[in-house]
Amino acid sequence: MPPKLVRPRLTLGAGGLAVLLGALDAYVLVSLLTSVVTDLDIPINHLERATPVITGYLLGYVAGMPLLGRLSDRYGRRVVILACLVAFALGSVATASATGIVQLVAGRGLQGLAGGALLPVTMALAADVFGDRRRAAALGWVGAAQELGAVLGPLFGAAVGGWLGWRGIFWLNLPLAALCALAVWFALPARDSALPARDSALPARDSALPNHDDALPARDTALPAPDDATAGDKATGRPKVDVVGGVLLAIALGLLVAGLYNPEPEHQVLPSWGLPTLGAGVLALIGFAVWESRAKVMLIDLTGVRRTPFFGSLLASLCAGAALLVTLVDVQLVAQTVFGKSAWDGTLLLTRFLVALPVGAVLGGLLLRFAGERVLTVLGLLLSAGAYLLIAGWPADALAAHHPLGLPRVDTDLVLAGLSLGLVIAPLSAVVLRVVPAAQRGVASAALVVSRMIGMLFGVAALSAWGFHRFRELTATLNTPLPFGVSEEDFQRQMTAYEQALRAALQTEYREIFLATAVICVVGAIGGLLLGGDSSDRRRLEVTADR
Repeated sequence: MPPKLVRPRLTLGAGGLAVLLGALDAYVLVSLLTSVVTDLDIPINHLERATPVITGYLLGYVAGMPLLGRLSDRYGRRVVILACLVAFALGSVATASATGIVQLVAGRGLQGLAGGALLPVTMALAADVFGDRRRAAALGWVGAAQELGAVLGPLFGAAVGGWLGWRGIFWLNLPLAALCALAVWFALPARDSALPARDSALPARDSALPNHDDALPARDTALPAPDDATAGDKATGRPKVDVVGGVLLAIALGLLVAGLYNPEPEHQVLPSWGLPTLGAGVLALIGFAVWESRAKVMLIDLTGVRRTPFFGSLLASLCAGAALLVTLVDVQLVAQTVFGKSAWDGTLLLTRFLVALPVGAVLGGLLLRFAGERVLTVLGLLLSAGAYLLIAGWPADALAAHHPLGLPRVDTDLVLAGLSLGLVIAPLSAVVLRVVPAAQRGVASAALVVSRMIGMLFGVAALSAWGFHRFRELTATLNTPLPFGVSEEDFQRQMTAYEQALRAALQTEYREIFLATAVICVVGAIGGLLLGGDSSDRRRLEVTADR
């Protein structure tokens, strides 16, 4: 039998372990895509046909978050995390045993659907078991576990894939998921009454209220009256779940992502089905909005929510997500096309950014005790904008360049970008969980992560489309040298000039992409200004009252 009382750190560790497992698989196939393509008999010159292996996981990751986050508000954090780990294991089996691309994408989608719920549910769990004064640091550690997946995922895939093959990675997920499930079962509370209340001076829940599995702390909320339509079932007291709203939102996100996928990007920006699919996605979003305006139980219930800081945090999170994925994609491309490095060397170069990201997340959680949410969010995104301005100015020989203080330019610019983007993770999570009622924490955490993932999807799609257009425009007048009718010396001279012109066009393309990324970070900082009063003010009042 699991213990009746929980230790917050043990609870957070178990949830964070599950988050890390889900985050690892988001990036684990990046370094093994060629092996997957070869094994499934996909022509090596048609790698775009295998991209749903990556995007399928990401789509499932995004689409299921709001509904599954809300389910954790109703049925409890532990039961939802355990169910997600079971689904994650089933998706791993389908992926490991796939004989074709359809089964592989389906398995990855199921993995993503399960893995995507682990982060918002664990963030809500951290808010449940930690009081105001320690919650920010806890959220920073959860965010760090998520970002650590981006750091370790490609390295884990390369190491284990070279040993067991790419299928072995997913068979290995089975014992890993089982270990996570055991940790969650023994560490997380089964009932609301098992949550510690020592972090709060507020009175405990009225004993007349039903004791149920919603895993919500009594100290942070006053539940609505039982006859309220949003309160939940009268028999159980649990919050109801808007299944229709969740399905509509998942369909809308799926259609929007599918509309941006183009297996033949050399012909046009969008595929032939792109505009109709995007239009259908917009209609699904409208249908979701209409449903939510009339439903008695809403998936995203804004009752009691301070809307200005809530939507400001979503805007800041969206912009941070766009900057993150642009960095992951384009720094690797800069390394290979402008700097002339191999794919492995490009990954090692990107590691500067990836290691700094979780460090910034932890640092942001610690600094919240002194600075506050709005200050850290605005500061982090403005520093990010400055970092991308520096990256946009990289010369062709940037690897040998140094800043005035003698520090390597590429290294310090990437570290600054990672630290500053990581800095905003805990503040944004803290402000969202502060401005919503406790019964909405699961779905609020999901909304924050979904906004970030949407920023990743649409940010990189828009900037990549612009970059592709600019490259074609800059190279429209270039003619490939031919070794016919000229001396070998003239041919080599023409080829050198041609390669330099291509490199210059690529450099211009990436410079404009990173300049646009800096602008996106500034827009996110404007969203940070909407966060309102900082929680640090409240903490200082609490400390004064304690004294």
